Amino acid sequence: MTRPAVLSGLVLWAGAALVFTELRWFRRPSLADRLRPYLPGGPGRTRVSSPAGSVADVVAPVARRAGERLARLLGVGEDLELRLTRLHSPVDASAFRVRQVGTATLTMAIGALAAIALGAPAPLTLLLVAGAPLLVFVTVEQRLGARSTAWQRRVFHELPVVAEQLALLLSAGWSLTAALDRISARGSGAAARDLARVCRRVRQGVGEAAALQEWAVVARIAAVDRLVAVLALDRHTGDLGRLVTEEARTARRDAHRELVETVERRNQQVWIPVTVATLLPGSLFMGIPFIEALRMFGT
Repeated sequence: MTRPAVLSGLVLWAGAALVFTELRWFRRPSLADRLRPYLPGGPGRTRVSSPAGSVADVVAPVARRAGERLARLLGVGEDLELRLTRLHSPVDASAFRVRQVGTATLTMAIGALAAIALGAPAPLTLLLVAGAPLLVFVTVEQRLGARSTAWQRRVFHELPVVAEQLALLLSAGWSLTAALDRISARGSGAAARDLARVCRRVRQGVGEAAALQEWAVVARIAAVDRLVAVLALDRHTGDLGRLVTEEARTARRDAHRELVETVERRNQQVWIPVTVATLLPGSLFMGIPFIEALRMFGT
């Protein structure tokens, strides 16, 4: 009993070290993290990275590979770095995987200690040692996926308004870069934050078409793909405002169509409990004469 307890304590210490290393209040940010927001053209928020020589730097490659493989086994096909970029997360993929694997390891250590202390049988021990860490890993992955999907929905619903504002500015004589910069500076939604990243990439020297294409790749929304394809015609047409206006109408029709489908789906869901509540008493009333008839024929 002593050796398993010592091993569980070591695993618990390693998991706690991995988790605490990623917490801001536990460690001091590195010099590069403190200077990055003040670099010309740099990101507006500090990107969290592990300090040099820490345990996370050693474990990060292993944790990332293990996390990616386990995520693929669980059916997650979208790249982690893409989802974090979509959410404008200050945490990179390696730090996220280290935190995720560290939390699962800590859960496994706690489960092992609980199984040893309680003298649990083999099935319960397996559930505590293997099932609980897997559940924690899946929960973290599911939360990230839900946040990514919610961000895509916000961009999809904000896109018609953004496209209409962009069409007005272009029709008024604004250049594409100036129009994007104004919308990103005046807006506060998800699409405005994405456009702010596009403008930052343009200021870093990337072309407008390339920066917009990066946005389309990260967003993975059909309406964004169509809008980016229209905006790519900026240097080839003199009536870009009219084209963006047509695209804004198409995006609004798509949003309206999806809203109608959602309303219809919810209307159908309302009838499910009503149907069950109606059929259950009816089945009981029909079953009573049937059972009585069987009893009479039997006697």
